[in-house]
Order: sequence, then structure tokens, then C-alpha cells
Amino acid sequence: MMFGPKLMQKVKKKTKNSSFPLCFSISLSQHPVQNNPTTTKREILTSTEVFVFVGTIWMQEILPLVLSGGDLTRVQTVVNWDRAPWLEETRLAKVVDKLPSPRALVTHFPYSFMPPSFRTSKAKVVYVMRNPKDILVSSYYFHQMAAFLEDPGTFEEFMEKFLDGRIVFGKWTDHVKSWRNAELGDRILFITYEEMVQDLPASIRRISDFLHKNLSEEVIQKIAKHCSFQSMKANTMSNFSLCPKEYMDNDKSHFLRKGIAGDWKNHFNSDHLARFKSVITKELEGENFSLPWSLD
Repeated sequence: MMFGPKLMQKVKKKTKNSSFPLCFSISLSQHPVQNNPTTTKREILTSTEVFVFVGTIWMQEILPLVLSGGDLTRVQTVVNWDRAPWLEETRLAKVVDKLPSPRALVTHFPYSFMPPSFRTSKAKVVYVMRNPKDILVSSYYFHQMAAFLEDPGTFEEFMEKFLDGRIVFGKWTDHVKSWRNAELGDRILFITYEEMVQDLPASIRRISDFLHKNLSEEVIQKIAKHCSFQSMKANTMSNFSLCPKEYMDNDKSHFLRKGIAGDWKNHFNSDHLARFKSVITKELEGENFSLPWSLD
């Protein structure tokens, strides 16, 4: 589901002897969170992002600021992949025990891939959802600039790969279903990328309340200002400009590209839309939840 053999081989070659974290799978039997004896004793805050390119980088900025009461120090001095590391990266083992508690972690894992310790822990989950048509577009451009991923081909070709689940982490519908059907009760907060674009301060307030942080309006506005697309694009600790060109070529596409909702309208024609809607609708038949966006 996660990586095809050829892609895994290419990723391993690219990440060898590198401290820069790429999408690199590790077996759960060697997972540092699962095997850490303090895991169930120390609350872990996990920000789980729906699929690739759904606001993971945004949450790596927002969560540390909410947890620290708006202190900008870490987001201005620590690269995002170390301040809120991905569960699926090998670098996690090197930094996870150095994180302040409660720890902010991010992942693209479906629920079924989460380590057993997570399911019995008190970890809270912020699950960011995004219109899958915009996810497709963002993923398409990322595949163009990421040397460790396969060339996406034409937009039409990549759409078929996306719908078939022949990309990193498989089908979007499977991922959404795995977390929407997870029985986590009040441990999980669902929020959309579109909500965050429309009203970032209100979204930060929702996250703050969910984490039982009593942040003042002044602090909320401070965090929102720092987490704006323009501010993050200018922050070298967050914009991936420190990533070597051999891994991510910003001449082909910027990592932080637009930061908007609805860019799919600039890429989909009527045939694309009909095909996409047909597949997604069929795969979500019988589910007890509805999507917050129209597929038209």
C-alpha cells in the first residue's frame, strides 16, 4: 500500500547517509514510539494529516506554537522536520526523545499503520482533511520536483495513478475511511484545510480548545500571523529551502506553492471532473460520513 519496490529502492538510495528526512518507511517492529517504554506514560500529541499535501507543514508550524503558548523560538530556530517529526521517517528515532512534552508529531499513515502503543495511549489527533481534487493537484506538482518520487507523467496519467492508489500511501478514500471509522472518541479533531484558509485564527482557536490550551486572543492572532502562507514561505526553518536540490528541485516547483483552496479549477476539465467524481463516489458508497465538499 505504501511504497512499490522500485520506489522504495530509489528512496533508500536517496536517503542513505542523509540527515534530511524523506518519505522513508520503517517497520513497526523497530518503531521508536512503539518500543519507547515511556510512550504510554508520556502523552503524545499526534497531528495526523490526511494523505500527502494536506497541510502537514502547516501543522508542523501551528502545533508547536499552540503548545508553547505562542513562543516563536523553536519555529524560528529548529527545522520543521525536527520540531514535529514524521512517524514514518527514520529520523524520528534520533529526535523524538528530545522533544518537549507533550510532543507534536505528524504522519501520513492511515490508521491501520499506527503503532499499537498509539491505540492505548492518551494521544490526541488533529486530522486535517482537504478537497481531494486539490490534493491531487498539489501531489502532481510535488512529484515533479521531488527526485525521490517517480515522474508523474501527464496530469491525466497521474490522476489515474491517484485514483488507483498507485502512489505513496495508497488510495485517498482508504485513508479517509480508516480515520473516520477509527473509534477514538474525543481524542480526535477533524478540521479541513479550507476552514484554515478561510479563517486561520478561528481554526487555531478550535485546535487550542481541543488541546485544552487557554490561549488569549492576542496569542491566537500572533500564531495566525506567523502561520500565514507568506510568513511560512519566508521562514527558512519551514519552507524547505534548506533541502538539497538533489532531493527537491524548487526550480521545477516550489515546495510551498500557492497555499490556496480551489486550485483544482485551474487543472480539471469536464472529463477529469466526471471521472474523478465517479470513482470517489463509488468508493465511499455505504459510509456513515459525508464529505464537507462537493465533488462537482
